[in-house]
Amino acid sequence: MVDFPGYSLSGLAASFLFVLLTIKHPDDFRVVGPALPILAKVGEDALLRCQLLPKRTVAHMEVRWYHSDPDTPVIVYRDGAEVTGLPMEEYEGRAEWTEDSTEEGSVALKIHQVQPGDDGQYWCRFQEGDYWREASVLLQVTALGSSPNIHVEGPEEGEVQLVCTSRGWFPEPEVYWEDIWGEKLMSFSENHVQGEDGLFYVEDTLVVRNDSVETISCFIYNRDLREPQEATIALPEKLQTELASSSVIGPSQPIPVRVGEDIELTCHLSPQTDAQNLEVRWLRSRYYPAVHVYANGAHEAGEQMAEYRGRTSLVTDAIHEGKLTLQIHNARTSDEGQYRCLFGKDGFYQEARVDVQVMAVGSSPRITREVLKDGGIQLRCTSDGWFPRPHVQWRDRDRRMVSSFSDAFRQGTQKLFQVESLLLVTNGALVDVTCSISLPLGEEKTARFPLSDSKIALLWVTLPAVVLPLAMAIDLIKVKGRRTKEQKYNGNRENDKNNESHRRGLPSDERLG
Repeated sequence: MVDFPGYSLSGLAASFLFVLLTIKHPDDFRVVGPALPILAKVGEDALLRCQLLPKRTVAHMEVRWYHSDPDTPVIVYRDGAEVTGLPMEEYEGRAEWTEDSTEEGSVALKIHQVQPGDDGQYWCRFQEGDYWREASVLLQVTALGSSPNIHVEGPEEGEVQLVCTSRGWFPEPEVYWEDIWGEKLMSFSENHVQGEDGLFYVEDTLVVRNDSVETISCFIYNRDLREPQEATIALPEKLQTELASSSVIGPSQPIPVRVGEDIELTCHLSPQTDAQNLEVRWLRSRYYPAVHVYANGAHEAGEQMAEYRGRTSLVTDAIHEGKLTLQIHNARTSDEGQYRCLFGKDGFYQEARVDVQVMAVGSSPRITREVLKDGGIQLRCTSDGWFPRPHVQWRDRDRRMVSSFSDAFRQGTQKLFQVESLLLVTNGALVDVTCSISLPLGEEKTARFPLSDSKIALLWVTLPAVVLPLAMAIDLIKVKGRRTKEQKYNGNRENDKNNESHRRGLPSDERLG
């Protein structure tokens, strides 16, 4: 080992490593982006900038803007020109390379007509050869929704429901209620739904007693913009409207309907009132989007739920008597459940509720038999196309229930049930069995399987396996018996010859001859 006076080996190694780390890479540079997020409203343009340091031209570099994955860029600039054919589909026609000051390493990406899906982190990557550096830019997309609308539902048992609705928010906003003195009021329920366009629909419900408050306000607040939208309602005034003394009557019993048939939901005002100038709204759980909306004498298609588009029609023959019937065509399993029928005017609504029971009667059961290794019988009962989930029951000839070995239910793409039930037959006393599949509303299909015929068939199947060995054993015994008789007969003949020779006095060897 070479010795360096006054220096330790570890010290030399540390110094050498420090020198390596401090040697500047010939292509060394860094990238910086804005310190604060870029705020852009939906529909506006957003400009994202980043800077190469030390400042120099980017003419012979590649600059790549991407949202989440560098392999799927928003836009790419290479060797002084924009690379075409690369933008992600959602940015096609909306992303633009901006000549900010490329000679000094300053580049920018402009996104036109910003959408909620554009929200999030972006990266600006500079690359020269194999060496690259990048910086992130945060784009905050925001949207201030519509002014809230407060409508009243009720009254019922001395209480009314105030429903505050608004559309077009991003990101998801905050909602709160206040009374006339600025006191916060607790919401009864909240529904915030993001639509296909990425914007939020807000529906917030407050329950109050008729005489507890007079003026109530609903506030919807955008955190990014720090800006609220507000609506105020004078409750006593609303409770004096024409509909406040009316009620909506719907069917008193659930409506049964089979898959593929039409559903008819009929509601009417009591006392009879001309509904031609009223808003009539059929809902599921939320005020918007709706199953069907009639307003201003026509169907409001823009407020309809996607799954009901093209499947609803309105019968208005008795509209002057306050009676309307909504038809939902080609019933599906997803149509089952509760519907709300609302008649409204000037922000005041009365409603009735009705339940729809959708059912589908499946195929006739099919019973197949399987012979098990131990000689037992397994029966399999199968059927498909049922809704809701059916009940399966095995019974014997005397209609007594027989427990199944296992039951399996599977739902297909249309939510219809496939049924499979297994029965192990270990009791020889069973002669005939039936498999019944039924719905809660009483629809039933049954299949019969005659075990007596099955047992005879099973006997014919197993008989050769039993009789053939038995016949072979009998033949073998017969063959052995014949051989024994022959041997005994031949032995008797030999003895007779010996006796005859002995009487004649012949020598023994001659007797044997």
